[in-house]
Amino acid sequence: MQEFQDSPQAPPSLRNLQILEVLAREARPMTATEINAALGLPKPTIHRLVTNLEQEGYLSRQLDGRSYLPGYKLRQMMLGVMHSCQYDLPRHDVLIRLYAAVGETCSILIPEGNTLVYVDRIETTWPLRLVIQLGTRVPLHATAGGKVCLAYMHPSSLEHFLNHTKLDQHTPNTLIRAESLREELVRIRKQGFAIDREEYIPGIVGIAVPALNAQGRVLGAVNCHAPIQRMSPDAACTHLPALQQAAQELAALA
Repeated sequence: MQEFQDSPQAPPSLRNLQILEVLAREARPMTATEINAALGLPKPTIHRLVTNLEQEGYLSRQLDGRSYLPGYKLRQMMLGVMHSCQYDLPRHDVLIRLYAAVGETCSILIPEGNTLVYVDRIETTWPLRLVIQLGTRVPLHATAGGKVCLAYMHPSSLEHFLNHTKLDQHTPNTLIRAESLREELVRIRKQGFAIDREEYIPGIVGIAVPALNAQGRVLGAVNCHAPIQRMSPDAACTHLPALQQAAQELAALA
């Protein structure tokens, strides 16, 4: 874990940012004591700062009563930063090359809470298509990109999701039993990609792969989708090499 050089003169605002930085880097629920292992602040100070961040909505206390994850305000800030990245030309160029290879709608998505958010996208020119605006949120459990993110989620965070999230049924194919979804995620982690078999919108098939950082943590998902009339689940798998190449290029930009 990275060590921070503490200074008695460090303003509280900087210490707050350091707390959020530790939590974001570790990407798992952490107690104040675990966070402080990287900061070395006096115990009363770390507990006071963490409590203030929770009260202001930047941290969210977990069910165990001791650990924290990013709260609503911090997630909204993170989402805003990702939305601003739609003007990141190198990233969009990756999507352009993917679309040229696939010919169907291609997207980059990131997990946000219990949802998946579209942060960049290129629409197909086919008349029959599903149009989704940037910033749209879709469920993790019912989409290819969402299932990929779940499959690579930290085990404790995944268990919390499976145990405490209502798995709404969007189509007859949606996985709504935690055990069925768990089995699907094991397969996805093993094979490295996920298929949406009309699980969110009837008639729409999708495929997604993860963009992973050097530590193997998922940064987001890259996907393409199309009406089943043009792309069956088997046909979707033919796009895997292009999707995997795009995911590697995106990870290199992170």
